[in-house]
Amino acid sequence: MSRVIKQILCPVNLRHVKLEQHAYQEAVEIAQRLGAKLIVATVAPEFERNLNIYDSEKYWAGELQKFIEANPPEGVEVEVIVRKGAVHRQIVKLADERKVDLIVIEAANPRIKDYLLGTTASHVVAHSECSVYVVR
Repeated sequence: MSRVIKQILCPVNLRHVKLEQHAYQEAVEIAQRLGAKLIVATVAPEFERNLNIYDSEKYWAGELQKFIEANPPEGVEVEVIVRKGAVHRQIVKLADERKVDLIVIEAANPRIKDYLLGTTASHVVAHSECSVYVVR
């Protein structure tokens, strides 16, 4: 029996979004095909390294909104969320809280492509209750 996918979570690393966004594109296509809701999330660091950013959640919410406007998911219901903390833990926690059916995530930070799977993706795959689609 096939599972119905109603909600898809796609975490976006806005620090590397100019380099790669294959997971986001895949998530949009899957949501379009299945008529699913897309939750696009980013995780702000607990302690911001950039001292010019005073309110990191507000800053990253603005950056995420710019990203969505630059890459509109045509015909898909979208919710944007900013979390704060450890990226790998926040992705799993958000997926559990929202009871998402699928997480679509990049395989690795673009700078460490030599690795089979990045540490964030590895943690999400190992600890998530839902299916995880890892995109290269």
